[in-house]
Amino acid sequence: MANKADKVKARLPRGLVDRHAADIRATDKMLAAIREVYERYGFDPVETPMLEYTDALGKFLPDQDRPNEGVFSLQDDDEQWMSLRYDLTAPLARHVAENFNEIQLPYRTYRAGYVFRNEKPGPGRFRQFMQFDADTVGAPSVAADAEMCMMMADVMEALGIARGDYIVRVNNRKVLDGVMEAIGVTDEGQKLAILRAIDKLDKFGVEGVKLLLGEGRKDESGDFTKGAGLNDNQIDRVLKLVAPVVGTRLELQYFMSGAVHGSDIGLEGVGELDQIGELIEAAKYSDRIRIDPSVVRGLEYYTGPVFEVELTAEIPNEKGEIVRFGSVGGGGRYDGLVSRFRGQPVPATGFSIGVSRLMTALKNLGKLGEGDVLAPVLVTVMDGDMEAMGKYQDFTQKLRAAGIRAEMYQGNWKKFGNQLKYADRRGAPLAIIQGGDERANGEVQIKDLIEGKRLSGEIESNEEWRASRPAQVTVKEEDLAAKVREMLDQQAQDRAGGA
Repeated sequence: MANKADKVKARLPRGLVDRHAADIRATDKMLAAIREVYERYGFDPVETPMLEYTDALGKFLPDQDRPNEGVFSLQDDDEQWMSLRYDLTAPLARHVAENFNEIQLPYRTYRAGYVFRNEKPGPGRFRQFMQFDADTVGAPSVAADAEMCMMMADVMEALGIARGDYIVRVNNRKVLDGVMEAIGVTDEGQKLAILRAIDKLDKFGVEGVKLLLGEGRKDESGDFTKGAGLNDNQIDRVLKLVAPVVGTRLELQYFMSGAVHGSDIGLEGVGELDQIGELIEAAKYSDRIRIDPSVVRGLEYYTGPVFEVELTAEIPNEKGEIVRFGSVGGGGRYDGLVSRFRGQPVPATGFSIGVSRLMTALKNLGKLGEGDVLAPVLVTVMDGDMEAMGKYQDFTQKLRAAGIRAEMYQGNWKKFGNQLKYADRRGAPLAIIQGGDERANGEVQIKDLIEGKRLSGEIESNEEWRASRPAQVTVKEEDLAAKVREMLDQQAQDRAGGA
C-alpha cells in the first residue's frame, strides 16, 4: 500500500474546468447549429495547431502592453519559443501567409477550438475556453464586413434567440482613430488607454468612462485605475461620439462626421460605416444590426469595421438572478495581420463566438438542453460462465448493430440488485435479462425500467408487485432487437406526450 506522503493530490489548475457528458453534448448541439449557418454562407472548415511560434502570434492580447505577456509559452529543443494560441485569428493569418500561393482568394473559412490566456482567472474568466470563428481573407470591400454582421444575426436566430433579444453593433476603428487625431492625441499608449476607457461604457456608464478618460477611476473596493489623462474639452469630444445615440443612418453619418472633423482617416471610417448601413438596409437587417460608435473591441490588430453581438434579453443566471449577458461574440477587419508575414497588404475580416459564454446564456434561456442522447440499454449478467457471457456479449453487439445504444454490465455481477441500481443511476431505459431457464428456452426478458419505476409508485404491496411483473416482457432471442426498438419508440412517444 502506498505511503500517504507519496500520494499525489488530485487538483485542477486555477482557471480550468473539467467538462462532463451533458455539457459536451450541449456544446456539440450548439456548434452544429452554428456550423450549418457558416456552411450556408459558403465557408469551409480549416484547423490549425494549438501551438504556434511565439513571434508568429505577435503581441495583440487585450490589456497587455508587453510582447508575449498573457500567453503560455515553452521552449522547443532548438531553443525557439512556442506559445499556446490566445485566439484563432493569429494562427489563421500565419496559415494564409504560409500557404498564400495555394489558397484561393477570397479565402472563406471557419474553425472551432480551444484558446488559452495566461491571465488571472476569476468568475466567468477562464484560462482555457472555446471559440468558433469565421473569416474572409482577401476581400477589401466593406461588403465582407456587412456579410459578417448578417451571419452573426443568422447564427443567433439559428440558436433560437428571438429577434429583439439580441443586437449586432457595428463601429469602425478609423472613426475612433479619427476622433483621437481630431483632439490631438498621438501617443500610442494614450490612444490605447482611451480605447480601453470607451470599451468600459456598458460596465461603468458615461460618468465612469469620463473618469477613465481623465485622471482615473477608483472602484468600490478602493482600487484605482489610472486614466488616459485627457483635458475637459478632449473628454467632451470623445463622449459626444460614444455616448448612446439613436438615429437614422444619415443622422448618424452627420453626427459622426462632426465628431471626426479635421481627420481624413476618421471621415474614411464614417464613409465605410455608411456603406455598411446601406447594405444592411438593402438586405433588410436593420432591425438586427445597428451602427454604434461606442463599440471598440479589445484586440489591437483591428484596422477598420468592428462589431459585436450582444444579448439584450434579461436572462437568469445559475443563481436565478436576472442579468444582462452582454457580448457573446465579435470581430472586425484586420488588414495588417497577414501583412506581418507577407510585407504586402492582405485584407481580412472575421468574427469569433465565445462558445462557453453563449452556451451558458442559451441554457439559462431554455434554448439548449443537455443533449437528447438516450442512456444505454443495459444487458445484465446472471451467470459468469463463458457460454453465458458469450450470449450476453452477443445480445449487446446485436443491439448496437441495430443502432441501439447498449452496454453489458462490467461490474460485480453476483449481486443482481447492484446491476439494477447501476441501471437506475445511468438512467437506462431498459434492462435485458437472461437466466439459465430463459437461455434453455432461447428466450430473453426485457424490463422497462422507466415504466417499472412509474408503476412501483402505484403498487402498494410486494405481493402485488410480484404478481403483476410490471413492465417486463419475454421474447425470443432472435426478436430481441426489434422488441427493444419497439419499447424505446413507445417510451419516446410517452415523453413527447408528457412534454
